[in-house]
Amino acid sequence: MSTSDTDFLGRPIIAVTGVGIVSSLGKGVETNWEALTSGRSGIHRIDRFSTEGLRTTISGSVDFMGEMGETSTGLSYAMAEAAGSEAIRMAGLDDEDFGAPLFLAAPPVEMEWQHRLKLDAMDGSAIDAAGYDRLLQIARKHPDPSIYHLTQCSRISELLADRLGTRGLPITLSTACASGASAIQLGVEAIRRGETDRAITIGTDGSITQESLIRFSLLSALSTNNAVPEKASKPFSKDRDGFVMAEGAGALVLESLASAKARGATIHGLILGCGERADDFHRTRSKPDGSPIIAAIKAGLADAGLSPEGIDYINAHGTSTPENDRMEATGLAAVFGEQLKQTPISSNKSMIGHTLTAAGAIEAVFSILSLKEGILPPTINHDTPDPAIELDVVPNTARRQEIGTVLSNSFGFGGQNACLVLGRAPGA
Repeated sequence: MSTSDTDFLGRPIIAVTGVGIVSSLGKGVETNWEALTSGRSGIHRIDRFSTEGLRTTISGSVDFMGEMGETSTGLSYAMAEAAGSEAIRMAGLDDEDFGAPLFLAAPPVEMEWQHRLKLDAMDGSAIDAAGYDRLLQIARKHPDPSIYHLTQCSRISELLADRLGTRGLPITLSTACASGASAIQLGVEAIRRGETDRAITIGTDGSITQESLIRFSLLSALSTNNAVPEKASKPFSKDRDGFVMAEGAGALVLESLASAKARGATIHGLILGCGERADDFHRTRSKPDGSPIIAAIKAGLADAGLSPEGIDYINAHGTSTPENDRMEATGLAAVFGEQLKQTPISSNKSMIGHTLTAAGAIEAVFSILSLKEGILPPTINHDTPDPAIELDVVPNTARRQEIGTVLSNSFGFGGQNACLVLGRAPGA
């Protein structure tokens, strides 16, 4: 390995040789990128199930994956398979025999209402909210392999490993809304340690159900701007009122730069650094002084060997909740100072909604495309700027701008904070 293939600490430089994506905007990189840079929203009214009695009746659900989309586990797998296969093919590799590790970010798997009702029907009596002991008894009396497979925590990664031909133990992780970025960090670290020359990292989430909407509504986290769905997600705007729950998957093939060059692969971008810090202040709120967010951003910059002046664009977490957007802006201001006013920062969630477990991976894919294409996606619905948040949010219209580096933020409930620093491909 030549010195040009290593970073300032002598570690292998990490190249991105393939990407794949599914979101409410559609399936595939080309479809998503065209829609995103056109400022098109994928948020719509929910028609997958009845929303009667729900405070929020809109989402960025993915409703075009066929029969696999009938359960959260099935949809999460179908989107991960589509994005992962696309990324591997883009990398010029065999999407049935990838031959390297899989790092998967997937939502926590649990029994859905439809499974409970199925068991209820078997027993012939109602299962109340506290009836989990009896639910277990019914399940033991009427074993159903399909429910077992759908609720097995490693089911998605096992299916992906078989379909894509990955090697080694498939790793599944869940760190809330930072999960996609955390999966990428695991892949980066495995290559840096010399355990593998390449890896595939995937973030996926297909968990929009009545129950998940109710849970987030009870936290007052969701937008209730149901009248005009495409206008509901408005990160950094004064009138923002919550995030819009969404679904999707993002995949990246990571490879040591030396390996990618040796096989003549096209390099679409680089992962320069990863930073993470925990916030123990509250299960949904950030520490008031923003210190964990600040520390995560600084850790990502330090791992990349960059100062704040070395960042050309920020792909914000930008959920559209009053608390998150304010705290993200506070953290960025503390790190970047006056330079922040001149640093463009936009939120993909204004168009695709918040894809939760998948967000960090999807936004990393969009960041790589911004580096490659020289286009900054807009923050749409930015009609009422928040005077307390002075940012260049690339309002409403995409911007052509050559950039060399991106900071991509992912901040999750439970105090999970992860930041990625991405760079343009050598010679691009």
